[in-house]
Amino acid sequence: MSAPHRAAALAGRDILEKGGTAIEAMIAAAATIAVTYPHMNGIGGDGFWLIHRPGEAPVGISACGQAAALASPDWYAQRVHGDSLPTRGGLAALTVPGTIGGWSKALSLVPQRRRLPLPALLAAAIDYAENGIAVTGNQAQTTADKLDGLRDVPGFAEVFLTEGAPPPAGYRLRQKALAQTFRSLAENGLESFYRGALAKNHARMLEACGSPLRFDDFVDYEPEIVAPLRLDTSHGRLYNMVAPTQGVASLMILGMFDRLNVREGESYAHIHGLVEATKQAFIKRNRELGDPRTMESPAQSWLEPGCLDAMAAHIDPHRALDWPYEPKQGDTIWMGAADADGTVVSFIQSVYWEFGSGVTSPETGVYFQNRGAGFSLLPGPNQLAPGKRPFHTLNPALAVLSDGRVLAYGTMGGEGQPQTQSAIFTRYVQFGMDLQQAITAPRWLLGRTWGDEATSLKLEDRFDPAVIEALQAAGHDVERIAPFSDLAGHAGAVLRHPDGLFEAASDPRADGAALAY
Repeated sequence: MSAPHRAAALAGRDILEKGGTAIEAMIAAAATIAVTYPHMNGIGGDGFWLIHRPGEAPVGISACGQAAALASPDWYAQRVHGDSLPTRGGLAALTVPGTIGGWSKALSLVPQRRRLPLPALLAAAIDYAENGIAVTGNQAQTTADKLDGLRDVPGFAEVFLTEGAPPPAGYRLRQKALAQTFRSLAENGLESFYRGALAKNHARMLEACGSPLRFDDFVDYEPEIVAPLRLDTSHGRLYNMVAPTQGVASLMILGMFDRLNVREGESYAHIHGLVEATKQAFIKRNRELGDPRTMESPAQSWLEPGCLDAMAAHIDPHRALDWPYEPKQGDTIWMGAADADGTVVSFIQSVYWEFGSGVTSPETGVYFQNRGAGFSLLPGPNQLAPGKRPFHTLNPALAVLSDGRVLAYGTMGGEGQPQTQSAIFTRYVQFGMDLQQAITAPRWLLGRTWGDEATSLKLEDRFDPAVIEALQAAGHDVERIAPFSDLAGHAGAVLRHPDGLFEAASDPRADGAALAY
């Protein structure tokens, strides 16, 4: 079990020790981390699953909520100025939270006779919410950094501030209303979040805050079981999530890099090749990716050999492509789990920006994502429309390697997710680095960060100076960042060997743990 907060990893491990499946362990971890790492994720956000079971094709669960029935460009034109959607407040809370529906859909894949009771899966989350968590340094810093945009959003201060100020690291934060919400879910079932008293309560509160979401939007929500995107490489078959996520970009990067025949890890050719493959993938992603119902061509077709060959041919091994690229913002958690039956789960849960829209219900302790802020009001594949699903940076990854190893891996980090995934995969699979070392090793981020206009290639300040010099000589606009920077994501990985041996790795940049027994 790997998670970016140790309490979530422990909650998942405890379920496995009780004989639960990797799916049930992930639900326990997802509920717990929604309490213990609230700035990064919550049950008012979305989630995505990749599940591999021995002898079966992997399946995905797309648990992203649709835009409200009222949410049209005309509706917003009467309420906002310009072409951009608000990022905080009620108008930013315009998509149904999907993650709990995803938990329910995943649980339906576990035979009824084998399932642990739902109260057992939610017990750790209830305990932490009721009795309190120790606020992490990451949460304290994030709350302080984002305070100006959040302090006046309805409900936020009451739940997440203390006397109007960010709680310091180590502060005991109790979320009693959220504890009662989890008790209600344990008693009434996960579907009650969409069709019961909780949904009615949330719909009333959201309408009062100016959100277009209504009770019927919750009732109409349904997660989907999907066939994940797939890519065959020289190392095995790779899987990622379907549109509207950027999973296709993650696979395109690795597909192009596989064609570059780089032989030495941590070299100029390794880093340059992945960065340039990222540029090619992001150019196509930004132009064409959105709700699959409005895309010109299916994302799976982008992974056809001819398409990847053509894109790889545009990569100059000696020169960096100019990069005036504008990324999306985002925050997320990734977790992985595996069980004795051979089931491996790659899972990601997000509210988009830290604390999402900020809109929080003091009665339930739930705050709502601002994923809909990723829509555009202008024509294109990601233009806002009622019932539409927005572009998602979220993309859990899974690989079935040629020798039978099954690897689940992923990270938070918005635009950095495909980049970090490419670093972890190539280091471990292609260049033989230890799994934990592959996550700990220095990483990079191409593009802008919050409040920064530079589209530089940001490198953690632990790379070989000769590699940095070579990247600069090739035309990369290199910027050095902290040696272990949050900008590089909070990654993790879980690996199952063919003989049943498990490995897990967690990111030293986060507050997590990797546990196996």
